[in-house]
Amino acid sequence: MTAPLVELTDVTRSFPGSPEVQALKGVSLALAPGEYLAVVGPSGSGKSTMLNILGLLDRPSVGEYRLAGARTGDLDDDQRAAVRARFIGFVFQGFHLMQRRTVLDNVLMPMLYSGIPRAERYPRARAALERVGLGHRAQFLPGTLSGGERQRVAVARAVVSGPALLLADEPTGSLDQVTSGEVMTLFEELNADGITLVVITHDRDVAARADRSLRLRDGRLEEPR
Repeated sequence: MTAPLVELTDVTRSFPGSPEVQALKGVSLALAPGEYLAVVGPSGSGKSTMLNILGLLDRPSVGEYRLAGARTGDLDDDQRAAVRARFIGFVFQGFHLMQRRTVLDNVLMPMLYSGIPRAERYPRARAALERVGLGHRAQFLPGTLSGGERQRVAVARAVVSGPALLLADEPTGSLDQVTSGEVMTLFEELNADGITLVVITHDRDVAARADRSLRLRDGRLEEPR
């Protein structure tokens, strides 16, 4: 049996307040390498909190997160950043591109922190842009691109370092239906190439394209009805 790439065990994430807010409540999850999971749920259900924990941007208050079999709870901030750079890619609804740098520069940026040798960076960035169909836009600024093209740049940036895990937070939320379908097809192609994919979404049509779908409701993970 293949060991999980991602494993959450009884994870709770609490935020101080009066009363205390529990964004996640005893969440357990195992993802095999190459799996494609969609997590659905309304705003405030804990979806982004779970994604932040999976991406090592946040820590559980209680419970354990293992990535590729390794415990992450003992890692300091520098170690967590190094693991993110090597193993995890992110795609967000708002693209998060540097507006004054070219498309190529945006895709090159993650490799500054991932340990990829300088000589490999330019060819890899070019190949990532070709992979998402934007090789001809390499020297454009993001503001000159359509929303769908900007999201493709974000995908190229997320995968250029060769991550094992790709996390997408509402990746089609700013796109029209046709463009959303194109971006989801790209995700499916990346997943077919072996990337483990987690898509956080409120869109049931997007979730239906995944191999497996789970629902977060009030911080608890459950099978959708």
